[in-house]
Amino acid sequence: MSRNLTADLAADLRNRIVDGVIQPGEKLPSENTLISEFGVSRTVVRSALTRLQAEGLVETERGRGSFALTPPADAPAQAPGARAVSSLEDRLQMLDFRIGVETEAAALAAQHRTDRQLKAVHGALEQFTAGSGHPAQAMKADYEFHRAVAAASGNPFYMDCIDALGQTMITMPRRRLVSSDEPDSPEHFAHVVHEHASIYAAIAESDPAAAAAAMRMHLSNSRRRLRTSARG
Repeated sequence: MSRNLTADLAADLRNRIVDGVIQPGEKLPSENTLISEFGVSRTVVRSALTRLQAEGLVETERGRGSFALTPPADAPAQAPGARAVSSLEDRLQMLDFRIGVETEAAALAAQHRTDRQLKAVHGALEQFTAGSGHPAQAMKADYEFHRAVAAASGNPFYMDCIDALGQTMITMPRRRLVSSDEPDSPEHFAHVVHEHASIYAAIAESDPAAAAAAMRMHLSNSRRRLRTSARG
C-alpha cells in the first residue's frame, strides 16, 4: 500500500513539474504541506522525492528543501523579453508557429546538411530514445534534436529562432514525458521516437519533401497530443 502511495505522490509532483505548474528552480511544497495535502506519512513523501531525484526532475538541498530541476546549463536560455508560454492557448500557438518554421527547416536540412550535422541530428535522436522514463533527459534531447535540424538547414536564422525559443518550446504537458505506471505512457513515447526517426531518415536520404512532411506530421501530432492531455 505504501508503494502505491509513493507512486501516486511522485506521479502528481511529476505532472506538476512537466506541465510547468512548478517552474524550473521553483521550490516544491514542504514535506509538512505534502503530508497534509495527501494524507501520507513522512516516509512516503521522502520516498516520492527520492524517486523524482533519480529521474532528474528534482534536486534537494539540505536545509533548504527540494526544487524542480533547472534547465541544463548548456541549454540556450530564452531570449530576454521573449513572450511567456504558460497557458494551453500559448502552447497551441507555439506549435502552430513551429509547424511553419520547422517544416521548412527540415526540408532545407535535407538539402544542405553536412555529414557532421547529420551525425548531430542522429546523436540527439539516440539521446531522446534513451530518455524513456527520464523526463528531464527526454526534454533536453527533444530540444537538441530540433535544434540540430535547424542547424543543418544551413540558414543561421532558423538556428537563431530555436535558440530564442529555448527549451520552453518543449516543456509542455505530454504523457510521453511522464514516467508513470500508466500503461499507455511507453506507447506514447514510442510514437514520438518513431516520428523523430522518420524526420532523421528523410534528412539522411536528402529528401526535402519527405523531411518537410515528417516534421509537419510530428508537430501536428504533438498539437493533437497536447489537446488530448489537456482534456484528460
